[in-house]
Amino acid sequence: MKHPITTSLMLPYEIEIHYKRPLFESMTPIKSAEDANHVLRSCINTDKIDLKECFWVLLLTNANRLLGISEVAVGTSTGVLINTKEILQLVLLTHANAIIVAHNHPSGKLLFSESDKKQTKRLQELAKIMEVNLLDHIIITSESFLSFANEGEL
Repeated sequence: MKHPITTSLMLPYEIEIHYKRPLFESMTPIKSAEDANHVLRSCINTDKIDLKECFWVLLLTNANRLLGISEVAVGTSTGVLINTKEILQLVLLTHANAIIVAHNHPSGKLLFSESDKKQTKRLQELAKIMEVNLLDHIIITSESFLSFANEGEL
């Protein structure tokens, strides 16, 4: 006697995005690299700036109001690898219109490396394709910060 073969239809997974913007007045305005540096330092563990390189993204509205900050990578004392896809996913999930990226230099040197310049150029190109503005790339140390925008590099 043959048993009937039971098959079940595999339905595709559904992807649903839920987004609710914070109240406008509650979102911190970012008007300068100094503002971005201040907000970033208030949200990260500054005791770890001299240990390992980390990479953050600040997600902004069209009015340059802060939607959120995310640490997207942690590296070693000499470098950090970023996944640009993760940054772009965050842009899509938050409906951000602009971003500022930042990373630290545990060495304390406030200089743009060739790698920093290449990463920034690549992010700028990808952001432009997505109709998102890369407003700045900030390098921070325990003592100070350096801004690509302020130095005319962006």
